[in-house]
Amino acid sequence: MLKRLTPNLMVEDVNKTVQYYKDILACFELVAFDPKKGKYDWAMMRCEDVEIMFQSKDSLIKVIPELEKKEMGGAFVLYIEVEEIGGLYARIKDKVKVIKGLQTTPYGMNEFIIQDCNGFIIAFSQLA
Repeated sequence: MLKRLTPNLMVEDVNKTVQYYKDILACFELVAFDPKKGKYDWAMMRCEDVEIMFQSKDSLIKVIPELEKKEMGGAFVLYIEVEEIGGLYARIKDKVKVIKGLQTTPYGMNEFIIQDCNGFIIAFSQLA
């Protein structure tokens, strides 16, 4: 049976990504890492029940060579349900690339969408 989904996102610079998620999104903390010469090859970050792993392209293609020709950023959306979405939006909107501002959707969610430092799209939502 399935137990958990933890995305492992391919990035150019794991250290830069860790700093972005710690400093800009402000609730993520580094919980595991694999350093190489002062730089991370891989790191896992957590914010409450949400975990995301980041792995350098060089490191990841050693494990999965098929990823070598793939572009960074992916063609998917990380959809994260949050509490107090208005406060989160106010806190980060001037520090991130906002794709869609805070709004109420036809399906009854308050949400906004950003693009992170690697081009990944993240939607934050809360039941309206």
